[in-house]
Amino acid sequence: MPSPSYQKRRGQLETYFDRTAVDAWKKLTSDTPLGRIRATVRAGREQMRNTLLEWLPQDLTGKWVLDAGCGTGMLSVEAARRGAHVIAIDLSQNLVDMARERAESEDLGTGEITFHVGDYLDPKLGEFDYVVAMDSLIHYQSQDIVQALSVLAARTHAGLLFTFAPRTPALAIMHTVGKVFPKSDRSPAIEPVAEKTLLRLIAAEPALDGWKPVQTHRISKGFYTSQALELSTGRNNVT
Repeated sequence: MPSPSYQKRRGQLETYFDRTAVDAWKKLTSDTPLGRIRATVRAGREQMRNTLLEWLPQDLTGKWVLDAGCGTGMLSVEAARRGAHVIAIDLSQNLVDMARERAESEDLGTGEITFHVGDYLDPKLGEFDYVVAMDSLIHYQSQDIVQALSVLAARTHAGLLFTFAPRTPALAIMHTVGKVFPKSDRSPAIEPVAEKTLLRLIAAEPALDGWKPVQTHRISKGFYTSQALELSTGRNNVT
């Protein structure tokens, strides 16, 4: 059962992405010209998406992938092109509609995407080979991130790829700069997490026993700062 803090933040995210800033995110994930700050966010997100895709196998034929917090579906489309059966889910009906529209205009080859609106922790979604959660956990406290990973790990066989907001002085400055955004476009605050703390909590969580960090990569691009981490079983720890 998700914690009260997780459920509260999930509600805030649903309101933001589904009602408050739909147009802003549609522009952010398109080719529409942007201002300087948002352009760096777009570029940073593209680099992060490419990083996570590089970590996934090039051949995903027959594999099941959960795109947890799929947004407008850009990662889902690329995974499907590699032959994956993708379950793409987001809290926002509007974002899922955009993702479905994007997928319908793409050649997915032998892959396929099934779209859902809701919580990616829902056990009814089934089991997966890989779970990818790009910037969908960055709004949660470290304990809630680990709890979410525990739920996902119970039905994931190969790898958990996710991002978190690293606790850095630069990120604190970016939060202050973010106040220049129009109030209607501001997202719920992200939760900076100390990498060592997150790794310690993961190592101490019984439900994640056997899951080890294998690689990590931080991207800082203007206003965008996020860190990717892959958890897997049977591989060496990250150094």
